[in-house]
Amino acid sequence: MEDNNSLVYGLEFQARALASQQAESNDVRFFVATQSLKPNNQLHVVDLNEDSSALQSRIFSHPYGEVWRLAASAHDPRLLASCYSLLKGNGQVVMETALLTLPESLEPKDGEQQQEFLSFEHMETLATEGYGVEIRTTEFHPTDPNQLACVVDGKIVLFNRAEAATRVVAEINAKNVPKFTTGRWSHFHQGNHFIALHDCSIKSYDVRDSNHVVWSIDEAHSQLVRDLDCNPNKQCHIVTGGDDGVLKVWDFRNTKEHVFARSDHHHWIWSVRFNTYHDQLILSSGSDGKVLLTCAGSVSSEAPEVITGDGGEQGAGGEPREHLADGLLQTFDQHEDSVYGVEWSTADPWMFASLSYDGRMIISKVPKQYKYQILL
Repeated sequence: MEDNNSLVYGLEFQARALASQQAESNDVRFFVATQSLKPNNQLHVVDLNEDSSALQSRIFSHPYGEVWRLAASAHDPRLLASCYSLLKGNGQVVMETALLTLPESLEPKDGEQQQEFLSFEHMETLATEGYGVEIRTTEFHPTDPNQLACVVDGKIVLFNRAEAATRVVAEINAKNVPKFTTGRWSHFHQGNHFIALHDCSIKSYDVRDSNHVVWSIDEAHSQLVRDLDCNPNKQCHIVTGGDDGVLKVWDFRNTKEHVFARSDHHHWIWSVRFNTYHDQLILSSGSDGKVLLTCAGSVSSEAPEVITGDGGEQGAGGEPREHLADGLLQTFDQHEDSVYGVEWSTADPWMFASLSYDGRMIISKVPKQYKYQILL
């Protein structure tokens, strides 16, 4: 796959749920699920053959409902969490979340024909009906394969699969107050902190103690905060994006002010992601139909003062090394609709996928000049 060429994968229906393979980092694999009102939704497992630059897909039937969010397990490459809505017999639309297990092999057995739609090996619905109506996300714990967190209305509900136990670790009790928007586990703090977005604010909860707010950033954005990601290489840094179109990096040891901000989007930001290996690279996507690659090198784990302690890092020829300047590096504008999801590949740190509502997933690469400037 050439650096300046993108690969386009089209789906039959509209879509907004995208996830990248987490548990194994050998193959470039993305999961994408459709959002159709008809009962024939699908989950596509899309692999990239880097030798031929061809995309290969396996399509699973997802008859449970229209998918709003997907998450891939960091422990089991075959396990996914799906948040979906379905129409009950009484005409009521309800949301559910389920764990979906892919078959051990996606290839047909000897003598069998390739089926158009494959079936999941196992499907386990999580019991969320007693906690609320609107399920925003289901997140796998970063270190404990048996633990999941589910954001339901104004609650964060913990599920322990090993003990078949559930408990509410956080709840917004006030009436007429907006519900949680989404949430993510922190990679650090022994996996005990869960960060949730609430209206314009960000709150981190210690899941060992009910409703224990560890830190809070009030009025983090001037409008609704829609997504966040935790820096995997720098313990106290998170990135957020919201309806004000601003991307912000925060050091939550100082909650009064962000450490980095860019307002290059012209509409709502729906998704933000740190690069897993080179965290100065941040992806964001929004309702303006664009995917932006931003450099926040001055506040990353690879910042000059972080690496050398004095800002005097040298390049290969003994010359002072030139770092990528902070700011917008590249605009990817191949989409024609709102881009609801963007995800880095865990197999190739320079590759990422983006998904727009019209069912178009595009796999792109970081341009060569930025890649070499980081590496050399």
